[in-house]
Amino acid sequence: MIFTRQQVIDALQNAAVVPLFTHDDPTEAQQMVEAVYKGGVRVFEFTNRTKNSYEVFVHLLKWAEKYPDLMLGIGTITDATMTKKFIDAGAHFIISPIMKIEMADVCHKHNVLWIPGCATLTEIVTAKDNGAEVIKVFPGAVLGPGFVSSIMPVIPGLRLMITGGVEPTEKSLTAWFGAGAMCVGLGSQLFTKEIVAKKNWVLLQQKVAEVLSMARMTKK
Repeated sequence: MIFTRQQVIDALQNAAVVPLFTHDDPTEAQQMVEAVYKGGVRVFEFTNRTKNSYEVFVHLLKWAEKYPDLMLGIGTITDATMTKKFIDAGAHFIISPIMKIEMADVCHKHNVLWIPGCATLTEIVTAKDNGAEVIKVFPGAVLGPGFVSSIMPVIPGLRLMITGGVEPTEKSLTAWFGAGAMCVGLGSQLFTKEIVAKKNWVLLQQKVAEVLSMARMTKK
């Protein structure tokens, strides 16, 4: 399935919460994504953090063809070569923990949404000037909601995805959405060690559904 950049942006906006995780076992990775899909997720970030992340991601893309509304992006991408490799594989969007212009060039050439990671206002403006339509604020735990609320009036129209430091609680979500975040990324707070170790995908589905509901109510 091919999605336009605008379709992905709209999905991120509607999602409020984007689960992000990785696993080196294709079957378990598939079970995780299926659980969060059943919990209501339609946008998922698979992070490139294991030696076989590429192979697992390709497996997920093939498997996900049965869910035509599921958007699978790849995260922890840090250079142009890696960007091109995953775009060729079929990634629906590219997320990076850093802001590197060479990645923007590749994404724009292939009409794929580029979401760079930024930690300063200068990086955010540079990313925006180079075509970033959604910007990842990272690490959220260090920057805090106050950073977001401070920069929103300076650069109107920013679409910010917060990753790192977001908790699946009403207090945390209220703080981030109240500051102006478009969506937040949640990883280990959803995919807890206990859930992963016990392969409790039913609990994962329930947890995701609860967090999505809380986030959408909070965002209003």
